Amino acid sequence: MKFRVLMERDEDGVFVATVPALPGCVSDGRTLAEAKANIQEAIKLYLESLAAHDEPIPPPIPEELIEVAL
Repeated sequence: MKFRVLMERDEDGVFVATVPALPGCVSDGRTLAEAKANIQEAIKLYLESLAAHDEPIPPPIPEELIEVAL
């Protein structure tokens, strides 16, 4: 499965990863690579929890890039 992940740097320089389609699925890391590995594990655990509770996997959130000319 593929999920859109948003990566942002916080005020301390830590990379924070969130998954909009999976409410509350958040992780972080000191480096981008660490944050990616951590959010991948968080997604796996999130999906395992949904399965254990017989809950459906939320559908992906549609995404569109909008170009703006300056």
